Amino acid sequence: MSSERSAVEVLGRVGSPPIDALARATWDAIVVGAGHNGLTAAAYLARAGRRVLVLEARERIGGACTLEETWPGYRVSPCAYLAGLLHPVVIDELGLRERGLRWIPADGGLFVPFEDGSSVQLWDDPERCEEEVRRFAPGDVAGYRELGALIQRVADRLRPPDEDDVWLGRAPSRAEIADRVAHEPEALGLLFEWSQADLLGRYLDDERLRAALMGQGVIGTYASPFDPGTASIHFHHSCGRMRPDLPGMWGYIEGGMGMVSFLLHDAAVDAGATVAAGVPVGAIVPEEGVVLEDGVALRAPVVVANADPQVTVRLLGEHADPVWKRQVEAIPTRSATAKLTLALSRLPTFAVRDRDGRLPARTQINTPLTDDEWRASFDAACRGQLPERVWTEDYLQTVVDPSIAPPGKHLMSVFAQYLPSDLAGGWDARREEVAAVIIGSIARFSPGFEASIEHLEVLGPPDIEREVGLTGGHIFHGECLPDHMWDQRLSAVTPMPGVYLCGAGTYPGGSVIAVNGRNAAVEVLADPEVFTRRAR
Repeated sequence: MSSERSAVEVLGRVGSPPIDALARATWDAIVVGAGHNGLTAAAYLARAGRRVLVLEARERIGGACTLEETWPGYRVSPCAYLAGLLHPVVIDELGLRERGLRWIPADGGLFVPFEDGSSVQLWDDPERCEEEVRRFAPGDVAGYRELGALIQRVADRLRPPDEDDVWLGRAPSRAEIADRVAHEPEALGLLFEWSQADLLGRYLDDERLRAALMGQGVIGTYASPFDPGTASIHFHHSCGRMRPDLPGMWGYIEGGMGMVSFLLHDAAVDAGATVAAGVPVGAIVPEEGVVLEDGVALRAPVVVANADPQVTVRLLGEHADPVWKRQVEAIPTRSATAKLTLALSRLPTFAVRDRDGRLPARTQINTPLTDDEWRASFDAACRGQLPERVWTEDYLQTVVDPSIAPPGKHLMSVFAQYLPSDLAGGWDARREEVAAVIIGSIARFSPGFEASIEHLEVLGPPDIEREVGLTGGHIFHGECLPDHMWDQRLSAVTPMPGVYLCGAGTYPGGSVIAVNGRNAAVEVLADPEVFTRRAR
């Protein structure tokens, strides 16, 4: 029943077979939501010979990892815009490279300008980076080396590039993690205790160098970098294994991030799964299947929810186990992040750079905040107010992948914090003000930046909740601080018979990882009897 057209050809608008045909068919498993993890779970289940149906409410698959032609000629990654944690096991087992997945490392490092006219380029090449630190903050060369060594040492112990990677399978307990890191106090501090400010303060003295790295501890989290546990966010985003020779590296997916979901769709369909888009689910009934919003029942003994946990609770209704429901409802889903996409007539230049002000290709740009500005920005967001300045993380994919924009044009992805989800006056009324604050936070270092902007799109937490379906607009399906990670994160297995979770709200956490979907499929397939309890 599946279309033979690649999702790439139709930019994720894969359509749906007739609903009456879906209702007459016999299914082993129904996956609710065609985000990248749901498609991954479907691919593994279908490869195991199971009859799998994926239902997506939106007309386009991919969830937060998709592509849209927001303006003619531009292929925009509206939410997820960078890949660094996509699991190599999924890439290899589902043959994504053979299907056309191309990853371009953003190996230019991190560029941060400062108001005193200085700047730092923290190259990903260790020797070049050390030379830069020696120039910029000569007293911190040894400390910067030790900081990097700590993160790499912990990543090697927890996430070796083999089957001992703790992201594969069920979550380890804190005691098991402690054993893995040999009970090293610094490792446990990094993973469970320290704030990002604590982490940086232990290894670095230069105020500017600490400011350059402060934002790495709050990406996607509703917390100040001075709050305990935020150092773990830095680690989470630094332990990627997309290529063994480039540990911790992030990069671009050629064609845009939605290519990940589109190629996972094709892998699932080629394995025998059926994917139906524009088909919203109204209810999940354990051991029976789902009921669509229009009242049509689709039968299956197994339901795998790629929807976030809070949405899954609502779909289960009275069938939700009360203890599990309380656990889900206790997960913080408040968000203070915004995504701004800019179509530019030219690449930005920076006044603090030598020569023409241009940056090396493949560079990440961060606009920093002082410690006082971090505190003021977070406090403003907590009060529902718009801060004067925000921290931004900025990428220009068109520098290395011009295919996503018209000739001579550029796309900039801007990830900004803190912007409150409950903004006083409302997001729709103040969207232009939000954009002005974000753009101004960049433009103060980049002369003429505003004049280069031809189009822009602002997505705040309410937009992401409305358009993508993520509760609270939280990009990780819930907080990723230590109290909500490892064995404290939700398991793929739920108390409801035949109901599983596979989204970012499950272990090992948020980002475009795909192993959440693989882990869920492994759990389903480990209990073959679940398929013999035929849906009535």
